[in-house]
Amino acid sequence: MAENKTQKTKASVEGFINAVDHEGKRKDAFEILAMMKNVTGEEPRMWGGSIIGFGDLHYKSASGREGDWFKCGFSPRKAKISMYVGGCDISKQQEMLDKLGKHKTGKGCLYINKLADVKMEVLKELTKEAYENPQFGS
Repeated sequence: MAENKTQKTKASVEGFINAVDHEGKRKDAFEILAMMKNVTGEEPRMWGGSIIGFGDLHYKSASGREGDWFKCGFSPRKAKISMYVGGCDISKQQEMLDKLGKHKTGKGCLYINKLADVKMEVLKELTKEAYENPQFGS
């Protein structure tokens, strides 16, 4: 079975965020970084060229696929900020999502335009839940 294309790297997290073009997105990324450091107690690591992850997780899915990933993380992408706080199925957190504010979801991601659109306390709770009870690969 092929290994994940996205692997943990030794690249600088701060260097990556400082290279984000949009000033508002860069500011939000540093705020999310500080929040995730605080919630997880972990130092961030770059995963591939654009994802910042916290914690290590070895998973094995029902299909038999195995790999290494992070417990929670984010990426300040051009269109939206991608938050990896739901493991495999972000919809399991529906009660918190209902209180979050303006967002969209994918199967394993939460997408926000900017931090001003969401309630930071709810985002912290989602992060804490993802870190303490990772669902990836289940």
